[in-house]
Amino acid sequence: MMSEFVKPSKSAVLGAANGIMFMTFFGALWASIGIVGSHQLGAPWPLVLSTIVTIILLSGAISLFGKSRSMNHAITPKEKEDTKRINRKFGLIFGLEGVAIFLASVICNTLDHFEVFFPVMAMIVGIHFFPLATLFREKFYYGTGIVMCMLGIISLFLPINATFGNVSIIMMSTFIGFGSAVTLWVTGLRIWGTMLKQLKQ
Repeated sequence: MMSEFVKPSKSAVLGAANGIMFMTFFGALWASIGIVGSHQLGAPWPLVLSTIVTIILLSGAISLFGKSRSMNHAITPKEKEDTKRINRKFGLIFGLEGVAIFLASVICNTLDHFEVFFPVMAMIVGIHFFPLATLFREKFYYGTGIVMCMLGIISLFLPINATFGNVSIIMMSTFIGFGSAVTLWVTGLRIWGTMLKQLKQ
């Protein structure tokens, strides 16, 4: 990670903006899994809160894209080469994650245990944060990965269905959906806050 006394480069600001976009999109995706699994329990508040957080994070990403445009120094050849290298490795990690998720869905469906797919997917997503932590030199990603993996493991021991009041919910999907969404949203807010702090120095 760059020194706290060094102004972030234009490519670093763009990288942070892209990171927030990823956390926003996939956080919303996991939240939708939780909302569907909850069968309208607590409606409409889960959807309202999900929408609010999504808008906040999107505004953060857009603001960083704007700040990067206003940075008057051009990207140096070294920064350009480093960005290409990071993008290649990120693409490889992201691609392997996608393949692993696809294989998991096929295996779970073939074994007629598709109910465990979301917990397994959460663990795959969690694992992919470990090489990202090294690639982006962001120790916070280790925490994100650990939490995602723990959510996946814990949800495997939860009952598939549960009843709260008169509402029957898919307990496993509700827990892993909302838990993963909050984890990714917190990570997105962390990226945004860290970059704003660096830009103010």
